[in-house]
Amino acid sequence: MPEKRYYITTPIYYVNGVPHVGSATTTLLCDAHTRYRKLRGDNAYFLTGTDEHAQKVADAAVKAGKTPQAFVDEVSQRFVECWQYLGIEYDSFIRTSEERHKKVVRDVFSRLQASGDIYLGVYEGWYSVADETFFRDTDVDENGIVKETGAKVERIQEEVHYFKLSAYGERLKAHIDAHPTFLLPETRRNEVLAMIEDGLRDIAISRKNAGWGIAVPGDPEKVFYVWFDALINYLSNTGWPDNESWNTLWPADAHLMAKEIYARFHATFWPAILMGLDLPLPKHVVGHGWWTVGGEKGSKSKGNIPEPKAVVEALVAASGASESAAKDALRYYLLRDIRFTDDSEFSLELLANRWNADLGNDFGNVLNRILKATYFDGVVPVNAPLDAGLTALAAETVAAYTKALERFDWGSALASVWPLLRAVNVYLAQKSPWKAAKAGETEAVAEAVYNALEGVRLATYLLSPVMPGVAAEVASQLGLTSITSGTWEENTRFGTLPGGIKTGEPAPLFPRIDTKILTLTEKPLETTPAPPVATETPAEVSNEITIDDFLKVELRVADIVAAEKVEGADKLLKLQLKIGEEDRQIVSGIATAYTPEELVGRQIVVVYNLKPRKMRGVESKGMLLAATDAEGNAILLQPDKKTDSGSTVR
Repeated sequence: MPEKRYYITTPIYYVNGVPHVGSATTTLLCDAHTRYRKLRGDNAYFLTGTDEHAQKVADAAVKAGKTPQAFVDEVSQRFVECWQYLGIEYDSFIRTSEERHKKVVRDVFSRLQASGDIYLGVYEGWYSVADETFFRDTDVDENGIVKETGAKVERIQEEVHYFKLSAYGERLKAHIDAHPTFLLPETRRNEVLAMIEDGLRDIAISRKNAGWGIAVPGDPEKVFYVWFDALINYLSNTGWPDNESWNTLWPADAHLMAKEIYARFHATFWPAILMGLDLPLPKHVVGHGWWTVGGEKGSKSKGNIPEPKAVVEALVAASGASESAAKDALRYYLLRDIRFTDDSEFSLELLANRWNADLGNDFGNVLNRILKATYFDGVVPVNAPLDAGLTALAAETVAAYTKALERFDWGSALASVWPLLRAVNVYLAQKSPWKAAKAGETEAVAEAVYNALEGVRLATYLLSPVMPGVAAEVASQLGLTSITSGTWEENTRFGTLPGGIKTGEPAPLFPRIDTKILTLTEKPLETTPAPPVATETPAEVSNEITIDDFLKVELRVADIVAAEKVEGADKLLKLQLKIGEEDRQIVSGIATAYTPEELVGRQIVVVYNLKPRKMRGVESKGMLLAATDAEGNAILLQPDKKTDSGSTVR
């Protein structure tokens, strides 16, 4: 019997818009993990693809003036091209408009219908086209907006097919209890258990046929609800049930996705379908947080999150680095900073910090310093003694890295490599081979050079799943054919770098980024292909406003009575204000310029009538006024002298 392969999947992505750094993050997590499992000796298999039957996809096609099929063909290809651009190596790209997938969806429906898990009923309630989800009354506010996602809903009443999800609550809970790492991270596991405890409700799996979707067998007036259709892709890709070797892939070892599609679909609905089919459940279902931008969720609909290529081009322009290095730097940043228990802020500033500090100073520095000095005519020393401290730290690094990846935590895995890199930098400074060389201390030079190069080699090996292009460049500079050839056991042992090999030409891996010119040049992300551009010359746009426009903005003086950092956000501070007799709270991105302690007692000017919004889940009711210096740091605007709190600024 063929061996079971390590099977990992991304969610399949809606094709109502183009890929961005959010969808790229999940795909890169899977790509890196696939590469890691291959380093461990597994025959890994990676699936991704596109979800093409949603109503919002059909709506986007209409707006673009295309048939749904022509539209999904075009946009799906953009995902293919983007993943190729980022060096993502998947084994299969599935599309739900493929006949092989439609066949399995119909088969799954027929089997569940025959077993009594599916019945006809009438659905009356809220439906969100944007979320492609049915919602309870308690999920929707008085304005017809989904509380969780902010999407609009419509009230519908129609005959649908239901799946008996309510019948699987106890079985799901028993499986979760028996398999502690089935749902990861633990916070999401707890959310799902709470959902089950509240009671699972049967879920509608069909909708009226509006001309796009997979028709329900025996009931062509209906098509399958998009989530019933989409989830089955993981199974249809295996060739189940007709392909004899389908179980060389199934069960999946890991489904990875962002949190919004975790509990409701991947952690309850999908496992219940599999139980109904009497098929084994995936080993791990892993959900990560969102990227936020300015404290708000980054999304295609808001157009506030960039496409990967635009970010790479900005990095190249600001640093002069190669496109390959810029791509890997973006890969590193996305996987290093995405969190699994909460959300992460995406910004070019934070990316530049990772580039200059982690990649430029710590990673690229050692290799370039040694190779430029051409010790021993560029030949790696032979039989140099291994430094005991670095050897011990290397073993600790590998252990921490491996432990983090047991839970798919790439942020912690990457963070575990940096103590080794920093220790190598300190070691090199302490040993000072340039001084030893002048003193004629050949053995000391050999020891320092070998241990430093070996530290870089081992660190690069661990970074290679995330930064494959840079790993190839480091291999070339070290004189190796490949960083990743050989077994995991060999490559994670300190002292593996062969002596006597000729090193390559040194070149800085990550030239320092000039943050003053690091900027995106793209227009806001489009959710559909752009309509034809008008040939007429547009009128000149002016940013002038009238006095009436200005008077709409109400400015007040406020006293800062308390300040603290927003948990999980590097730049955000939560300020408690007194504005006249009113207490207010605002959130502001000034933590890099001011500490909470130095703000308390100050007077500031705030926009008093600004509509409230949430940043990292914290309500902000107003906005303070600040200038910025040449480095982009905030400078608070304050009254020239103490005045009454709540005073109007004119």
